[in-house]
Amino acid sequence: MDSTTTAYLLKFSIIFLLFISSSSSPPPSSTLSSSTFTAAATKSPNSIYKKYLKTACNSTTYPKICYSSLSSYISIIKTSDLNLCSTALNVSLTVAYNASSLVTLLSNRTGLSKAEAAVIKDCVEQIGDTIDELKQSFDAFGSLYLNNSDIRFQISNIQTWVSAALTNEDTCSDGVDETKVSSSVKNMLKKSMLNVARITSNALALINKLSL
Repeated sequence: MDSTTTAYLLKFSIIFLLFISSSSSPPPSSTLSSSTFTAAATKSPNSIYKKYLKTACNSTTYPKICYSSLSSYISIIKTSDLNLCSTALNVSLTVAYNASSLVTLLSNRTGLSKAEAAVIKDCVEQIGDTIDELKQSFDAFGSLYLNNSDIRFQISNIQTWVSAALTNEDTCSDGVDETKVSSSVKNMLKKSMLNVARITSNALALINKLSL
């Protein structure tokens, strides 16, 4: 991962923590969380936070991946739907950056055929678009924490950008399937994109359940 990417991720993480810290009294939501979770959390917070996350992840396409990727953030997520969704986007963006670094390294491998070089280049561009769209999605959460009047509009924008990010990942995978490439190149590309796609899909599922 280059210095520019590292610097952005550091800045992004700081912004993420500021969003989370500003949500000590987040807008009410009843789709994923409930008063039962909130009330019980004062007695046994970690167990309640875990139960809340498991319940939320059960609404996603890949619940086990959802829980494993977010469980280390339960002290941040707590029982807040808003914190859950912004954390899921945070994780998606980090995974996308990691995939971008891996695929970029792959593009520098010697001995690639013209077809392999072309499909890898396309995937690098698609991942770049995915990163941009996930960044836009996360930035839009700032308005949700501020509880502005255009909340529904912002949620709609977030859903659109995350959906577009998923489309980019599908485009890369389709290109790999339609191009004659070595098994090692195909496996690396498919594995990287599948990881991003599943985590992003989970984030979108959680966002779709968001009700403010």
